[in-house]
Amino acid sequence: MKFTELKLKGAYHIEVEPFKDERGFFTRTFCENEFSQHNLKQHFVQANHSGTFGKGIIRGMHFQRPPYAEVKVLKCIKGSIFDVIVDCRKNSPTFLQWVGIELSAEKKNMMYVPEGFAHGFQSLEEETEITYLVGAFYNKQSEGGIHHADPKVGIEWKLPVLLTSEKDAAIPFVDENFEPIEI
Repeated sequence: MKFTELKLKGAYHIEVEPFKDERGFFTRTFCENEFSQHNLKQHFVQANHSGTFGKGIIRGMHFQRPPYAEVKVLKCIKGSIFDVIVDCRKNSPTFLQWVGIELSAEKKNMMYVPEGFAHGFQSLEEETEITYLVGAFYNKQSEGGIHHADPKVGIEWKLPVLLTSEKDAAIPFVDENFEPIEI
């Protein structure tokens, strides 16, 4: 695996190096030793699988506050997505900055999202599926979010936004009431 730290400290783009032969391919999507070498979380409590049906659909931008703050390792296994994270960490020099990378089934690449980041994605094809490992159990009282169209964040989505959930559309824009995440 090749780990490239993104401009938001602690977040990584992970590229895999598949072994290919006449039967197909084999690759690791997690290795405790390699994650440990980069000081990344190695204990996960959930594995999730999500399908999105429609090009331009956005899911997110979600986060969990401590003590339920989540680390995520995401992989697109069908189609492609524009995977986006926003730094929500209190006193971070990159607070409210975002970064996005394209994850695709073809590339087999992944994104490591550390605690303190909002996460979401936009489907780039009619049918997409992602799997992801999560480092903490979900807790409804600890959830929060960043609006996908918040002008203070300025995410530049790859496609026009076709659809998002009512819940995600109702997330307020960042204002003086927004509480950064203390990690």
